[in-house]
Amino acid sequence: MKEFLAYGEKVLGYEVRVLNEREARAAAAILFVGAFLGLMNGVMLHTAIFSKYFVTFFAIDFTMRIIQPRYSPSLMLGRFFVRNQTPEYVGAAQKRFAWALGFVLAWPMFYYLVIHFEPNPIKVLVCLICMTLLFFESAFSICLGCKIYGWIKRKDPMYCPGGVCEIQTKDPVQKFNMAQKIILLMTVFALGYGTYAYFTKLPDRTIFVKHMKNMLKSKAELSAIQKAKEQAEEDAFFNDDDDF
Repeated sequence: MKEFLAYGEKVLGYEVRVLNEREARAAAAILFVGAFLGLMNGVMLHTAIFSKYFVTFFAIDFTMRIIQPRYSPSLMLGRFFVRNQTPEYVGAAQKRFAWALGFVLAWPMFYYLVIHFEPNPIKVLVCLICMTLLFFESAFSICLGCKIYGWIKRKDPMYCPGGVCEIQTKDPVQKFNMAQKIILLMTVFALGYGTYAYFTKLPDRTIFVKHMKNMLKSKAELSAIQKAKEQAEEDAFFNDDDDF
């Protein structure tokens, strides 16, 4: 029972209990795909059915992660896909803290999406925050929750993903020369401006923008828009009668 409740795995050569970062990254990618599909279903198909099932799974999964990660459904799926790869061990304590943040985000989402469905800007924002955290972990092996854990503890945790906690000098392949820096800055600027232009300079020209705007409106705003539309249709109807 003591071993069952122990958090993380005991691996020879490591001072603290650890977890396999490779399966954590694979699990994050799986969850990101699910969150993305849920968002696209809501925007394109006007249905939250997929999101309700996904958020339920997400909340249960993160509950299991902070209790005993070896029985988390998404982590077991991740383990299946990376089972033939050499494990990359990271400290269990900081991962537990990071997953606790996901747990805190998951259950309010479960309430507002599954129990008491109410589209609002906060729900969309929380969804985007979760997707950002999952994307950073799966794509770049950057655990933002682990960094917050380090700031709170006021010291670097042991065994971080990619060895970023250990003091080390960068190899030449990890550095940028002046030309690369200029190209990188231009790329970031272009991506930022392109995103800004998509949402502001092409208003209502894309289905995605239209639905995102509607999702960010409150019930009162949507009701006012609907009443204004009905009033306009009524005025147009009576104006047509006057013409006759």
